[in-house]
Amino acid sequence: MSTVIAVRQLWQRAESKTILHDVNLQMRPGRFIGLIGPNGSGKSTLLRALGGLRRPAAGEVLLDGASLHRMKPKAVARHIAYVPQDLSAELDFTVEEIVMLGRYAHRGRFASASAADREAVREAMGTTGIDPLAARRVTELSGGQRQMVFIAKALAQQPRILLLDEPISALDIRHQLRVMKLLQERTNAGLLVVAALHDLNLAARFCDELILLRHGHVLASGAPECVVTSERLRQAYGVEASIRRDERTGKPAVTALDEVRMQAAY
Repeated sequence: MSTVIAVRQLWQRAESKTILHDVNLQMRPGRFIGLIGPNGSGKSTLLRALGGLRRPAAGEVLLDGASLHRMKPKAVARHIAYVPQDLSAELDFTVEEIVMLGRYAHRGRFASASAADREAVREAMGTTGIDPLAARRVTELSGGQRQMVFIAKALAQQPRILLLDEPISALDIRHQLRVMKLLQERTNAGLLVVAALHDLNLAARFCDELILLRHGHVLASGAPECVVTSERLRQAYGVEASIRRDERTGKPAVTALDEVRMQAAY
């Protein structure tokens, strides 16, 4: 399967600080890729670069071989949807109105919603199970319900690539499982899903590939069983961890045992 996103020698800086160092990656359709690493490792910055929301200090991000930062935002939005950490709960719109906002990339500036727009919204709401909430105000919803609304908005864009920044960090375990299962299922239709995740066990269970970041460097990438190792977690997180193979899922299961002294930064 061909590469849809290629990251070549990407550097990102904020003022005098380098956030990403010479990142090189290839991402294919139909994959669920998890970005893992400690706070401040560059996960959110990399996600925003993949979405064309940050101009590279050096290097480039390619979408189907074309430089992403040279594309107009509306053109990017026809291919890539981004769900940030801040879900703007203060927006006093109904659920259906929020999901309809995902159709902006497919409509003229002053055009009314078309039959295709309404069908895309209906399908996205059905997929995420929020149909019964259509007329509710977003401000009235729980955190888990609100997360599903903004995922539905992203799906209504009908993107080829879905980027999510810590989509399960504020959810209870039931909603965490629901979101992760939903994202995994969408890859079966060819969607590329890239999510920044903190829960190593859920990341290892549901993701096809993991990218482990430390201080803006890619420390390891590949299948979960190759990335989630005791040595890698010691290097990235500064913890001694026990790794076992889960009997039910066959995926790595992590138990953090103790802190260890961190190696010096790059």
